[in-house]
Amino acid sequence: MNYQIKEEEGFKYIETGGEGTPLMLLHGLFGALSNFEDLVNHFSHKHNVVIPLLPIYEMPIFQVSVSGLVEFVDKFVEYKGYDKVHVLGNSLGGHVGLLYVIAHPERIASVTLTGSSGLYESAFGTAFPKRGDYEYIKAKTAATFYDPATASKELVDEVFGIVNDRGKAIRVVATAKSAVRHNLGDKLHKIKAPTLLIWGMQDIVTPPFVGEKFKELIENSRLFMIEKCGHAPMMEKPAEFNKLLEDFLDEVEGNG
Repeated sequence: MNYQIKEEEGFKYIETGGEGTPLMLLHGLFGALSNFEDLVNHFSHKHNVVIPLLPIYEMPIFQVSVSGLVEFVDKFVEYKGYDKVHVLGNSLGGHVGLLYVIAHPERIASVTLTGSSGLYESAFGTAFPKRGDYEYIKAKTAATFYDPATASKELVDEVFGIVNDRGKAIRVVATAKSAVRHNLGDKLHKIKAPTLLIWGMQDIVTPPFVGEKFKELIENSRLFMIEKCGHAPMMEKPAEFNKLLEDFLDEVEGNG
C-alpha cells in the first residue's frame, strides 16, 4: 500500500480517490494502516477508500474517550464534505463507527463490523502487566489471531512501542475503559442501514457469540463466520473477507 498519509487541518488520513461513495475504514487500538493493506489494495480500483487515523495517542488526556473519537470522525466527514459513507470498523473502530452511525443515520450508506467492540470485549484489560517484556507482548498480540504467524514482527514492534510509551499506554487504557462504559446493547435497534457482520470463529477478544448478538440486535444485518480466523479477519483471511464485502457493497449500491 503506497498511499501517502495526508495531513490537513489537524487530520491525518489516506484516500485512494476512487469513484463513488467513500468506504471509510476505522481501525482499532493497535495497528492502523497495516491492518487494512489487503483491503485497500483490493477495493481502491472501484471505491474511494479512506482511512482517517484516529488520534488515540494525540488527544489531551481529559478528552480521551470513545465519544471523543466519534466527534473526531464527525468533524473529519464534515471536513471532507462526504454526503454518505460506507462505514467499516474493526475492534474499537467498529465501536466508534456504531456510535457515529447512530448519531448520523442520514450519512450512512452501509455498515460493516468485524470483531467489533460495543457489546463485549476481552483484550489487554485495564492495565499492561509486563509492559517491558517483548515476548509477553508478542504472545499477547499473536493470540488475537488464529495463526500466530499473522502477527508480523512489524505489528508486534508497533504494539510493543505503544505499550512502552507511557503517554500512549495511559491513553490506550483510558480508551479501553471508556469503551467498556459505552455498551451499545440498548442503542443498536436504532441502526437501519444495511449491515454486514464478519467474524472469526476463533476470535478470543470478541468471541463468535458477540457477532451473533450484534445480528440479533441490528435489524437489517447478516452475519458470516470465517473458520480458522481470529480477531482481524481482513488481515488473516483477506480473500474471503474481501469477497464478502465486495458482494455486500455491490448489492447495496445496486450493482449485484
